[in-house]
Amino acid sequence: MNTSRRIYLPPLSIVGPGSLKELEEEFKSRGFKKALLVTDNMLVEIGLASQVEDILKAASLEYVVYSDVKQNPTVENVNEGLKVLKDNGCDCIVTLGGGSPQDCGKAIGILATNGGFIEDYEGIHVSKKKSLPIIAINTTAGTASEITINYVITDEARKVKMVMVDKNCLVDIAVNDPLLMLNKPAALTAATGMDALTHAIEAYVTAGAYEWSDTLALKAVKLIGESLRDAVKDGKNVEARSKMAWGQFIAGQAFSNCGLGYVHSMAHQLGGFYNLPHGVCNAVLLPFVEEFNADACGDKFRDIAEALGEDTTGMSTEEANKAAINAIKKLSSDVGIPSGLKELGVDEKDIELMSKNALLDVCAGGNPKQVTLEDTINIYKAAL
Repeated sequence: MNTSRRIYLPPLSIVGPGSLKELEEEFKSRGFKKALLVTDNMLVEIGLASQVEDILKAASLEYVVYSDVKQNPTVENVNEGLKVLKDNGCDCIVTLGGGSPQDCGKAIGILATNGGFIEDYEGIHVSKKKSLPIIAINTTAGTASEITINYVITDEARKVKMVMVDKNCLVDIAVNDPLLMLNKPAALTAATGMDALTHAIEAYVTAGAYEWSDTLALKAVKLIGESLRDAVKDGKNVEARSKMAWGQFIAGQAFSNCGLGYVHSMAHQLGGFYNLPHGVCNAVLLPFVEEFNADACGDKFRDIAEALGEDTTGMSTEEANKAAINAIKKLSSDVGIPSGLKELGVDEKDIELMSKNALLDVCAGGNPKQVTLEDTINIYKAAL
């Protein structure tokens, strides 16, 4: 309580069913001339991009589309998107999608005002100028990139995911409309939902946690625990989708302002080496990393177990820790996440190099327990 805190949030967030429609008036009131719409080809194909284009047209805002963003956005994606922005004289960016278009759009926005190469901005608060205005429309209950000061870009040459923590990438408007999340494939819902759970749990136990982040993170664990199975089972369940939207939204607020931990450090390496879905990597690693961390977290895993619906009455701290880990594993299994890294094609020969890179990852410093190279190798092998 004796430490000052800086809390970074978007100036405006719009959350709940139908919130996308509110953007028309926001576009009209802000005086933008031309937007770069950053999205992916799947969202173009299923018609979500056209919904946003209709709003841009209704607001009489000219736009151009960049839709080639990959599952793990790359340096090449950022450079291509920046060229489209400059060639067309865009003065704002609209991002549509999950974490991939959001991260790519934020990177483009930083380069548009700061110059240089995106590789120059790896690390913490490296840029000097606020990004170009960004209106972020989220379509998955997962990364929460639309409200955080984080973005991640893959350097394909080094096979490394570069993590940028930068207050200047914070968007101007964040939209979380659960109606945009309906009918998404069960596997995608599961992966992004477990990503959100990882954010909430890591935020709750991270070394940087404090009163405000704790309150948000634990509520997020509860919301996700109550709704993820239903959202995976029935993609049209608006109530489940709405609870997931809120859960990922508040988890994002928590971790963006207190940090993450070693699950993300290790998951980033899997994404960089194998181009695997980030949420799946987090989901597989989460119980193994937290089993390693649990004895350094006091009674926090008791709280997590309770939030996930477990009754820990009469349990010792060690027993409550095990109950939390088992609850995480059960939720992951129930929504169809692979049980180990071998199912994802991970080769044991890559573990040592990935482990060395994980120790250098920005998120490593937030872990509640110091991790060695040997620890990291052992966790990867246990997760195989």
